[in-house]
Amino acid sequence: MTLTRISPASRISGALRSPITFSVLAGLVIGALFLVGTGADPLTAYSAVLTGSLGADGIGSTLSTGTSVLGMALALAIPLRAGLINLGGDGQMVLGGITAAVTGLYSPLPAPLTVVLALLAGMAVGAAYAALAALCENRLGVPLLVSSLLLSYPAVSLASYLARYPLKEPGSSLPQTRAMPDGVALPAFGDSTVTVGLVLVVLAAAAYWFTDKRTAFGYEIRMTGLNSRFAAYAGVERQGLTLKLMSVSGALAGLVGAIGVLSFPYRFVDGSLTAPGYTWTGLTAALLAAAAPLGTVVASFFFAVLAVGGLAMERTTEVPRELTQVLQAIVIVFLAARLRFPTKWFSRRTQESGAV
Repeated sequence: MTLTRISPASRISGALRSPITFSVLAGLVIGALFLVGTGADPLTAYSAVLTGSLGADGIGSTLSTGTSVLGMALALAIPLRAGLINLGGDGQMVLGGITAAVTGLYSPLPAPLTVVLALLAGMAVGAAYAALAALCENRLGVPLLVSSLLLSYPAVSLASYLARYPLKEPGSSLPQTRAMPDGVALPAFGDSTVTVGLVLVVLAAAAYWFTDKRTAFGYEIRMTGLNSRFAAYAGVERQGLTLKLMSVSGALAGLVGAIGVLSFPYRFVDGSLTAPGYTWTGLTAALLAAAAPLGTVVASFFFAVLAVGGLAMERTTEVPRELTQVLQAIVIVFLAARLRFPTKWFSRRTQESGAV
C-alpha cells in the first residue's frame, strides 16, 4: 500500500480553494489596502481589533455580542440549510423580547420559574410568528422571502408601542419597559455581562449539529437544500418541512430576544435588539458558513470579534469602526461571486505543473 504525501504547497492551495477561506483572506487584504490608502498602518489597526475584542477588557463584550449573533445565525441557518430564507428575524426576535418582558413583569411564579417561563414564552411567540410567514407561502402563495420580511415591520412596531406606552417605565425619558423584578434575570458569569444565555445558544448549536449530521431529518433538510425537486421525488413534503423549519427558526430568534431582555439592563428597550444588526450579521455568518453548523458558530464569533474590535480600533487609532463593516461587505461579495476566478486559476496552475 502506497501512501501519497501531500506537500505544503498543495495544502495551501487546497485551503485557498475554499470559498470561505478565500473570502475572509480577500476581505482582510482589501481592507489592508483601504487602510494603506488612508495613511493608516494595517498591522496596528488589525492588532487593535484583536486586542480590543479578545483581550481581558474585551472578551466579555465579544462573548455577549457573540451570544446574540450566534443565536440569530442559527435561527437563519436552519431554514437556509434547506434553501429557505427567513428575513423576518428582527420581528421574531423583538416579539420574543417583549413577550419575555411581559412575562417577567406579570408572572406570579417565583423568580427562577419566571425566568424559565419567560424564555419559553419568547420562544413560543417567535415560533408562532415565523410559522405565520410559512403559512403565507404554503396557503396563499406569498414567497417566504417576502412574507417573512413584511411581517417583521408590524412586529417591531407593536413592540415599540408597548415599550413606549402601556409598559413604559414611569418618569423615564427612554422608550423602555419597567425593570424586571428582583431575581428575574439570567445568571451571569462573575462580574461580566456574559450570561447563561451563551450556554443556551451553544446547546442550540450542538443540537443543530447533531440533527444535521446524525438524523434522517437532517438528511432531508440537506437534500432539500441541494435539490428540492429530487427531495420531493424522495418523499420529502416541502410545505410541512417549511413550516417545521420556520417554527424552529422563529423559536431561536425569540430565544435571542428573551435572552436580551433577561440580561443587562434587564428590561426591554425599544431598538436595543434591532439597532446592533444581530439579524443581518447572523444572516451574513450563516451565508459565509453555507449554513453548516460548526462553520456558523465560527463565523458568528468572527463577526462578533469584528464588531467589538472595531470599537476598540476606533478608540486607539484614527481608523473608523465602519472599516469592519466594509470587511463584512467584501467577504460577502467574494462569497456571492462563488469565487470562480481562484478556482479556475488554481486549476490552470495545477495543469501547468502537470505539463511540466
